[in-house]
Amino acid sequence: MKEVMIYTDGACSGNPGPGGWGAVLFYGEHKKEISGGENPSTNNRMEIKAVIEALQLLKEPCKAVVYSDSAYVVNCFQNNWIRGWLRNGWKNSKGQPVENQDLWQTLWALMQKHAVTYVKVKGHSDNQWNNRCDELARAAIKRL
Repeated sequence: MKEVMIYTDGACSGNPGPGGWGAVLFYGEHKKEISGGENPSTNNRMEIKAVIEALQLLKEPCKAVVYSDSAYVVNCFQNNWIRGWLRNGWKNSKGQPVENQDLWQTLWALMQKHAVTYVKVKGHSDNQWNNRCDELARAAIKRL
């Protein structure tokens, strides 16, 4: 399998409000930047959307390492929240419908095609590519 590194970030001006997402993908010597947005949205939706959009670009099954500053996204998989949601019919531990279920289901389907690992990075810090994703997300908001 090809190995891809993906950095992602989401942003929102107000929460909810206009939202943007950005991602930078690396494969070998290749780099691709993507971004987009929606209004209205939330920060959490944009964080998930960034990962979805990046994984949708992959043309064949890949090993992907996703670097995100979103505890919401990373914890979903590192702490196996997703397994509980699947087991409980997309209900959270309180028996309520999982928020952003539409995006989680899309992301989960993409993860069945790819071997995805999530790594938490510190946001708004010294990580060049996380900072670049933040710039892309904020620029996407301005374009709305």
